[in-house]
Amino acid sequence: MSISKEAELTGMQKASEAVAYTLKEMISYAQPGMSTKTLDEYGAKILSGFGASSAPYLTYGFPGCTCISVDNEFCHGIPSDSRILKEGDLINIDVSAELNGFWADNGGSFVIGNDIHQHQNLVNASKEILRKAINSIQGGVKIADIGHLMETEAKKRGFMVIKNLGGHGIGRSLHEQPSDLLNYKDRSDSRRFKKNSVVAIETFISTSSTYATELNDGWTLVGNKGGYMAQHEHTIVVTDGKPLILTEMNGILN
Repeated sequence: MSISKEAELTGMQKASEAVAYTLKEMISYAQPGMSTKTLDEYGAKILSGFGASSAPYLTYGFPGCTCISVDNEFCHGIPSDSRILKEGDLINIDVSAELNGFWADNGGSFVIGNDIHQHQNLVNASKEILRKAINSIQGGVKIADIGHLMETEAKKRGFMVIKNLGGHGIGRSLHEQPSDLLNYKDRSDSRRFKKNSVVAIETFISTSSTYATELNDGWTLVGNKGGYMAQHEHTIVVTDGKPLILTEMNGILN
């Protein structure tokens, strides 16, 4: 969507606060021995307290309130009673929701407990790349140039990007134009970011895969060559200068 009046900005700020606070609290609540279903139910209660509704459930009938992916699961992991978090796991939580007709999206990867499997470098790279990408976005900037920045920064750190996942426009629904805000340079993409537009910018930084493939459960995505992936995501408003980060309170870049 494009922000054209104060009421729209206020609506986006409220929806973004709901998802950002929920993500922050879920990350803090997660601990070894907990099931991903318990973690999801905790997040669902927080969203409900804001009066917000799960976006993946509303839009796609996703079997959970939030997406929780563990270790080799890249994203869209289904919360489950049988999936128990363990020390050193790489966790990704993606929280998106609708509130009073406005939609916001955010996500973050983190290591639970001690980093016994050395995932933290991947997590840090994803954070740094998202920060650089957001700081480089303003009205008129080529979308493909941001993708180029993301892939270049990933390669500098010894990682790669997932080429069939990307950020997206958001606001009045979960996925809007511009779609396919990719983590690499699509030379055929001449689009530019537009001032006042709302977009969800996200990283998909991988250790050994370049494409995500779907498991038989119809939801969970893993790497075509295995390995691990970190994702971090903010909902932002594009401006003439630094973007307005609507989900900043989630603290994922801290």
